[in-house]
Amino acid sequence: MMQKNLLALLEDFSLSPSVPDVPVSGITVDSRRVQPGDLFVATSDRVDGHQYIPDAIRKGAVAVMGSKPQTLSVPYVQVADTRAALAEISARYYDYPAKELVMIGVTGSDGKTTVVNFIYQILKAAGLPAGMISTVNAVIGDETLDTGLHVTTPEAFEVQGYLRRMADAGLEFAVLETTSHGLAARRVQGKDFDIGVITNITHEHLDYHGSWEAYMQAKARLVEGLSVPKGKKQPVSPLAVLNRDDRSYPHLVERVQARQIAYGQHPDADVWADQIENTPEFLRFVAHGPGFEIPIESSMIGNYNVWNILAALSVTVVGLGIDPGTAAAGIRALQGVPGRMERIHLGQDFIAVVDFAHTPFALQAALQAGRKMTDGRIVAIFGSAGLRDKEKRRMMAEFSAQLADITILTAEDPRTESLDAILEEMAEGAASKGGVENETFFRVRDRSEAIRTGLEMARPGDLVLALGKGHEQSMCFNVTEYPWDDRTAMRAALSQLLGLEGPQMPYLPTQDE
Repeated sequence: MMQKNLLALLEDFSLSPSVPDVPVSGITVDSRRVQPGDLFVATSDRVDGHQYIPDAIRKGAVAVMGSKPQTLSVPYVQVADTRAALAEISARYYDYPAKELVMIGVTGSDGKTTVVNFIYQILKAAGLPAGMISTVNAVIGDETLDTGLHVTTPEAFEVQGYLRRMADAGLEFAVLETTSHGLAARRVQGKDFDIGVITNITHEHLDYHGSWEAYMQAKARLVEGLSVPKGKKQPVSPLAVLNRDDRSYPHLVERVQARQIAYGQHPDADVWADQIENTPEFLRFVAHGPGFEIPIESSMIGNYNVWNILAALSVTVVGLGIDPGTAAAGIRALQGVPGRMERIHLGQDFIAVVDFAHTPFALQAALQAGRKMTDGRIVAIFGSAGLRDKEKRRMMAEFSAQLADITILTAEDPRTESLDAILEEMAEGAASKGGVENETFFRVRDRSEAIRTGLEMARPGDLVLALGKGHEQSMCFNVTEYPWDDRTAMRAALSQLLGLEGPQMPYLPTQDE
C-alpha cells in the first residue's frame, strides 16, 4: 500500500503550526468509501461534504480537509478551495504521473467516448504504448477496469491512480474522456494535457452550470490549460482540436493560446471529409488534411461519426505525426463501442439497437443515422433524467416526434423528481410537434415494459432504438441505484418475444406498480 505523510502532501499550503503529521494511505471525497488511513476531503458540489466528516472519522479517516472551520479529533486542514486542493494533493500523492505521459483529453457534449476509442485504436495501430480512461472503462495494457456507474470522469484521486499505473506499466500516451463536471470540479486539470479536443457544446448539463455560456467556459478549461508549461518527460507541441461546425467554435478559438486545428465540413476547416457514403453496414469517406488525403472506412455508422473520426485524425495525424494510412487502419480496427449504436440480434426480423444518446443533439443524430439503417419504421424508446437540465426534455421529445414513427417515453434516472411530471413535460413536447398520444407516442413508466412494448410493435424491417442509457449499469430512483443495463433488458425482452432462453429482466421499482 502506498503511503505519504500528510505534511508532505500539503507542502506549499498555508497550514496552522498545530497540524500534526500522520501517514496517509488514500484520499477520498465519499465517506462511504473511507478506509482506515485515508484523508477525507469534504467537498461541496451538490451536497455539503462537511456533514459527513463524523462518518469518515468513524470509518478510520486519519485526517480531514475542508473549507469550513472545524474542531475534530483528527488533524483538520482548512483550505479556500477544496477541489483545487484535492487535484493538487492527488497528483502529489502519485508523484505527478501526468508529467511522464503524453496526455490527450477529449471533452464535449457528444461523441467523447467514441473519439477516445478511435484515438486509442490509432495509437495502438502505430505501435505506441497507450492507455485510456473513458465513460465505459479504463484500459491499462492488457487490463480493463470498470470506471463506475454514472461518473464519466472518476474523482481526481482515482484519475491520478490510473495515470500512475499507466506510467509504471511503461505506457507513454494516455487518452482521457473528460466531462464539464470533471473540469469544473478539478477531477482533471487542463494544465496536465498536451492535446485537447472539444467535440461540441450543445444543450446539456445546464442544471449544473446554469447557462450555456458557463457550460462552454467549463469545457474551455481543457484547451485554456494547453499553454501552461508542463515539465514533461516527453514534450509534445500543445494542440487544441476544435469542431469548426459547432456554434462553440468562435468562442473557443479566442480562448486558445496554443496551436489550433479545426475539423468539420465548414469550408475553412483544416481537416475535412468528402465522398461520404453511409450504409447500414459501414461508413466510408475521404479525409483531407494538411498534406494528406486518405480513404476511411469504419463499421461505426452514422454521419456523426464522420466528425468523431475527423477529430481523431486531427489528434493523431496532425498532432502526433502518425502516418495517415496507419491511422486509417486504426479507424477500421474499432468494431464498436459498448452501448453506442450496439445491435442486439437474437434472430428477429427487425433491427434492435441500444445507444447512449441522452442529449437532444445526440438523439437527433441517432434517429437520422437510424434512417440509413432501415426502410421500415423507427420506434424510439427513451426518457430524460431527473435533477438534470429540464429544457432538454421537451427538445428530445420534439425531435423524436418529427424523426421517429413511434415514440415511447419512459423512465431514465428520475432520481427524486416525479417520473409522471417528467413524462408530462416530454409528452407536451411531442404533442407540440404533431405527435398524437397513444397513436404516434406513448407513455410507459416502467422501462422494461417500454422496451417490451417497442419490440412487440416492431414489424419486419423496422428499427427499435433504446436510447439514453447505453453502457450504463444502473438506474436511479429516489436515491437508490438499481442494477440496470439496457442491453440486458433488450435481450431479455427479445428472448421472451421469440420464445428463447435468455437473461432475466433486471428489476426496477416501477415493475411493482
